[in-house]
Amino acid sequence: MPPSLLRQPEEEEEEARWVKHKGKQAVRGFNAHIGTDADTALVEEVSITSANINDGKAGPDALPENPGEVFADSAYRGYHFRDAVRAKGSIPRIVATGMWGHDEAEPLRELHEWKQPNHRVGGRIEKIFGTWKRCYGLRRMRWRGLAKAAVQVHLTAIAYNLKRTMNILYVPA
Repeated sequence: MPPSLLRQPEEEEEEARWVKHKGKQAVRGFNAHIGTDADTALVEEVSITSANINDGKAGPDALPENPGEVFADSAYRGYHFRDAVRAKGSIPRIVATGMWGHDEAEPLRELHEWKQPNHRVGGRIEKIFGTWKRCYGLRRMRWRGLAKAAVQVHLTAIAYNLKRTMNILYVPA
């Protein structure tokens, strides 16, 4: 459930917040957090927050009712998200970005084993955000305000799910 930065128009906006990421220019915006089905890549839950809210604190709002194994990127590390996943009777599979040890080979092997199942699912999630930004215009929000941003993202999720369902059900003649 990686977040995606959704930029707000440059006019003053009370609910959008400034965020800066990896040397890029700071922007005002919102983050979308999604819960998807690992097999079909259909969006099941959506949560929208101001861009300055920590992903680990916002992530539990995007958890489906019975999530099973929950794959998340390293932004969701921490007790808050992990405990919320476990409270739903699920297993958190959060990407580790580094491990410490005396011998370099052993921690690297463990890190690779830990990342491998997350890598497959993480690519599907990033593909959803890429499609939303490229095809559905979510690089920028159309309206001001958190509630209206949430409406735009929910409508985008509905459109994406309809298109994805058609692709899943399509049987060539």
